Amino acid sequence: MTSNRDAIAQLGEYRRSIDNFDAALIHILAERFRVTKAVGALKASADLPPSDPNREAEQVARLRELAKSADLDPDFAEKFLEFVIREVIQHHKQAASK
Repeated sequence: MTSNRDAIAQLGEYRRSIDNFDAALIHILAERFRVTKAVGALKASADLPPSDPNREAEQVARLRELAKSADLDPDFAEKFLEFVIREVIQHHKQAASK
Protein backbone atom coordinates (compact mmCIF):
# COMPACT_ATOMS: atom_id res chain seq x y z
CA MET A 1 0.00 0.00 0.00
CA THR A 2 1.25 3.49 -0.89
CA SER A 3 1.69 5.91 1.97
CA ASN A 4 -0.24 9.17 1.97
CA ARG A 5 3.00 11.16 1.67
CA ASP A 6 4.18 9.05 -1.29
CA ALA A 7 0.79 9.39 -2.97
CA ILE A 8 0.85 13.18 -2.56
CA ALA A 9 4.39 13.34 -4.00
CA GLN A 10 3.37 11.16 -6.97
CA LEU A 11 0.25 13.26 -7.48
CA GLY A 12 2.44 16.37 -7.64
CA GLU A 13 4.60 14.75 -10.33
CA TYR A 14 1.54 13.74 -12.35
CA ARG A 15 0.11 17.24 -12.09
CA ARG A 16 3.37 18.86 -13.23
CA SER A 17 3.35 16.54 -16.22
CA ILE A 18 -0.28 17.39 -16.99
CA ASP A 19 0.53 21.11 -16.70
CA ASN A 20 3.37 20.69 -19.20
CA PHE A 21 1.09 18.85 -21.63
CA ASP A 22 -1.57 21.56 -21.28
CA ALA A 23 1.00 24.25 -22.04
CA ALA A 24 2.23 22.30 -25.07
CA LEU A 25 -1.35 21.88 -26.32
CA ILE A 26 -2.00 25.62 -26.04
CA HIS A 27 1.16 26.45 -27.98
CA ILE A 28 0.40 23.84 -30.64
CA LEU A 29 -3.17 25.12 -31.02
CA ALA A 30 -1.93 28.70 -31.27
CA GLU A 31 0.46 27.70 -34.06
CA ARG A 32 -2.29 25.73 -35.81
CA PHE A 33 -4.60 28.77 -35.69
CA ARG A 34 -1.86 31.03 -37.07
CA VAL A 35 -1.66 28.76 -40.11
CA THR A 36 -5.42 28.39 -40.48
CA LYS A 37 -5.81 32.18 -40.31
CA ALA A 38 -3.39 32.40 -43.23
CA VAL A 39 -5.55 29.82 -45.04
CA GLY A 40 -8.61 31.96 -44.29
CA ALA A 41 -6.94 35.06 -45.70
CA LEU A 42 -5.93 33.15 -48.81
CA LYS A 43 -9.45 31.77 -49.27
CA ALA A 44 -10.91 35.25 -48.84
CA SER A 45 -8.55 36.75 -51.39
CA ALA A 46 -9.36 33.98 -53.88
CA ASP A 47 -13.10 34.16 -53.13
CA LEU A 48 -13.16 30.55 -51.92
CA PRO A 49 -15.74 29.31 -49.40
CA PRO A 50 -14.71 29.40 -45.73
CA SER A 51 -15.42 25.70 -45.22
CA ASP A 52 -14.45 22.62 -47.18
CA PRO A 53 -16.69 19.70 -46.17
CA ASN A 54 -14.63 17.16 -48.13
CA ARG A 55 -11.41 18.21 -46.42
CA GLU A 56 -13.14 18.20 -43.04
CA ALA A 57 -14.46 14.66 -43.58
CA GLU A 58 -10.99 13.47 -44.60
CA GLN A 59 -9.49 15.04 -41.49
CA VAL A 60 -12.10 13.45 -39.21
CA ALA A 61 -11.41 10.01 -40.69
CA ARG A 62 -7.65 10.52 -40.46
CA LEU A 63 -7.75 11.70 -36.85
CA ARG A 64 -10.09 8.88 -35.84
CA GLU A 65 -7.51 6.42 -37.15
CA LEU A 66 -4.70 8.26 -35.39
CA ALA A 67 -6.70 8.19 -32.17
CA LYS A 68 -7.26 4.45 -32.47
CA SER A 69 -3.56 3.82 -32.99
CA ALA A 70 -2.76 6.06 -29.99
CA ASP A 71 -5.29 4.27 -27.78
CA LEU A 72 -7.43 7.40 -27.54
CA ASP A 73 -11.20 7.34 -27.88
CA PRO A 74 -11.90 8.13 -31.57
CA ASP A 75 -15.22 9.77 -30.64
CA PHE A 76 -13.38 12.18 -28.35
CA ALA A 77 -10.83 12.93 -31.07
CA GLU A 78 -13.63 13.61 -33.55
CA LYS A 79 -15.47 15.93 -31.15
CA PHE A 80 -12.26 17.80 -30.42
CA LEU A 81 -11.49 18.22 -34.13
CA GLU A 82 -15.04 19.36 -34.86
CA PHE A 83 -14.69 22.00 -32.14
CA VAL A 84 -11.41 23.20 -33.69
CA ILE A 85 -12.87 23.18 -37.20
CA ARG A 86 -15.86 25.30 -36.08
CA GLU A 87 -13.43 27.87 -34.67
CA VAL A 88 -11.35 27.82 -37.87
CA ILE A 89 -14.45 28.35 -40.02
CA GLN A 90 -15.37 31.36 -37.86
CA HIS A 91 -11.89 32.78 -38.49
CA HIS A 92 -12.31 32.18 -42.23
CA LYS A 93 -15.70 33.88 -42.25
CA GLN A 94 -14.20 36.87 -40.42
CA ALA A 95 -11.40 37.06 -42.99
CA ALA A 96 -13.93 36.91 -45.84
CA SER A 97 -15.99 39.74 -44.37
CA LYS A 98 -13.04 42.18 -44.16
